[in-house]
Amino acid sequence: MIIHKYVKIAKLTLIVWTSLWLQAAVHTNALIHEPSPYLQQHAHNPVNWYPWGKEAFEKAKKEHKLIFLSIGYSTCHWCHVMEEESFTDKSVAALLNRDFVSIKVDREQYPQIDKKYQRIYQAVHGKRGGWPLSVFLTPKMELLDIRTYIPKEEGYGSEGLLKLLPKLAVLRNDPQALQAQLAQVQHRMKQHSDMKHVQHKEGIETVFLSSVAASFDALNGGFGTHPKFPEASKLETLMILYRIEHNATAWKMTEKTLDAMAKSGVYDQIGGGFFRYTLDAGWQTPHFEKMLYTNAEMIRVYAQAYLLSKKVDYRRIVNESIAAMQRHFGYKGLFFSAADADSNGEEGGYYLENYGEIRAALLGKGWQSESIDDNLAYYGIEEDGNIDGELSLPHITAAAKPSRTKAFKAYLASLRETRTFPFVDKKINTAWNAMMIDALFVASRMDRRYLAEAETSLDALWRRMYNKGVLYHQALPDAIPKQEGLLEDYAFLTEAYIGAYERTFKAVYLKRALLLASEALKRFYQRGVWYLDSEGIARADFDDRYYTSPLSVMLHSLLTLSEIGGKAQWYDLVQKSASAAVKPSESPALVSLLVRLKRGDVLVHADKMRLLEAQEKIDSIRYPFVLSQPEESSEYLACSRTSCFAHAASIEALIMKIDAYKDTAQQGVHRWQK
Repeated sequence: MIIHKYVKIAKLTLIVWTSLWLQAAVHTNALIHEPSPYLQQHAHNPVNWYPWGKEAFEKAKKEHKLIFLSIGYSTCHWCHVMEEESFTDKSVAALLNRDFVSIKVDREQYPQIDKKYQRIYQAVHGKRGGWPLSVFLTPKMELLDIRTYIPKEEGYGSEGLLKLLPKLAVLRNDPQALQAQLAQVQHRMKQHSDMKHVQHKEGIETVFLSSVAASFDALNGGFGTHPKFPEASKLETLMILYRIEHNATAWKMTEKTLDAMAKSGVYDQIGGGFFRYTLDAGWQTPHFEKMLYTNAEMIRVYAQAYLLSKKVDYRRIVNESIAAMQRHFGYKGLFFSAADADSNGEEGGYYLENYGEIRAALLGKGWQSESIDDNLAYYGIEEDGNIDGELSLPHITAAAKPSRTKAFKAYLASLRETRTFPFVDKKINTAWNAMMIDALFVASRMDRRYLAEAETSLDALWRRMYNKGVLYHQALPDAIPKQEGLLEDYAFLTEAYIGAYERTFKAVYLKRALLLASEALKRFYQRGVWYLDSEGIARADFDDRYYTSPLSVMLHSLLTLSEIGGKAQWYDLVQKSASAAVKPSESPALVSLLVRLKRGDVLVHADKMRLLEAQEKIDSIRYPFVLSQPEESSEYLACSRTSCFAHAASIEALIMKIDAYKDTAQQGVHRWQK
């Protein structure tokens, strides 16, 4: 008995000392005081991480160390993989701590830094980069090497960190080898810079349509092979060209893509909302993270497509996606940033289903075997799995629904309630919230119930992120925002306020749009050049491949405000800013801006009540560049930028005159066919 007592005491003592030792052994680095959830994920790595800033740069110079810059974000699957493999590994940490100053950057906190180095990656490798982005620099910030994910050991066609780090570290004390490495990188950049984009002699819409058609996947919809992204701005521009010219090819590509995504695995068939991209051409194997910006842009696209086609499925996608964002991302009228791909350490685990378990459970609930099998087949849930071993991701496989589909879907939803929802990054990001709010305003054209929700969220965002004349970029829910806004914050929030004004004609919305646009010009437009930030770290560009270019959005808004906001001088500024040489297929929002500048806006004027009553009919006008603005008048007026060309007592009569005017104006250019 006494022996047992001492054994028990000894065991307890061992447990206590082990616990204390483990606590002492946990490494804490300089990220511990950073507000970013992504940086906090790395705060206890044995790597001596530093946040982006003066302290890290001065340390590198003082200690004559190279810089390892690692860029990622909190819901990035391969960022997690690299951390687990390498950044928690003591052997990798020892190499980094000995020869490098290691800097972690949250690309959502500093998109301008990410943009700068993603451009460099493309210049070096001649292709797009991604995350994690791994950059090796001298203390003078000269580029030595740049890669994406790097394994610990050799693999995936890459040498591992354990081999790469010592090889680069040698350069610290070998000036000749260092210069040779720098020269090699510069040579590779020069090789790829020879493939410059040029101005197009043909019409920009012609070049855009031909390049998009060349990459269109006629079998699966979408563009390119894999990985495959929804590419919202490309679809919006195709719809604009369809509305102007009734171009059958533009609509065919749009409709095929939207139909395919609506049935596929890139769309969450049970919970609603879109995953960021798929690994395959057929939209079936997604990377399971959900981003607020992806869903905001796709809600806009499907709402616009519904207004054009009245397809019930498109309306369903809009409603389900909004509900999904409100359910998992919603916070006091605002929205969190993103949801991780992993659940309990398993990629996609929250979303995948087991054929045998579902079948057995429903039989136990009294379902008929045939009904179960029909629904399993309809949702593509297979006995051998369709994505990972025995697991299946639901997707729609047939046009006709079997009986009890609604109940079957409800059962799958109930299964999810027993699982752990993936980690949610709870940053309130101004730009992405503004995108979501603008999507709600667009959706209100389809269903007016979203109008009040959009206004409530817009007011909440303004109160949360605009303070004493300063717009802020992002903050955690209960934290005071400190990082001043970037071009993307001003651009997307200006767009949201214009959207609010166009739906309500409330003067405060136009006033705030003008305020934000004016501030953006002061902060980000310097000597004829647009920058992503007020410090000039990175120039703004027209690349829409991750989400719509903030510069294109800003220029669209400035053009609108030149028409309805009394800022006529901004028209020339927009023309000057939109003159850059680009690759049209990668800059669809700029293409739509150039087409808009060429074709011209139509302004519809009437008194405020008449305009509000006529909104649904004005929304139905086929010509895409129509603005509305209240004006004291006993009838409806239609005007171009410089003069009015039609008036009528009814909106129906005015629309007929707008149709005739635009039809005549386009003859000899691109006839607006009906």
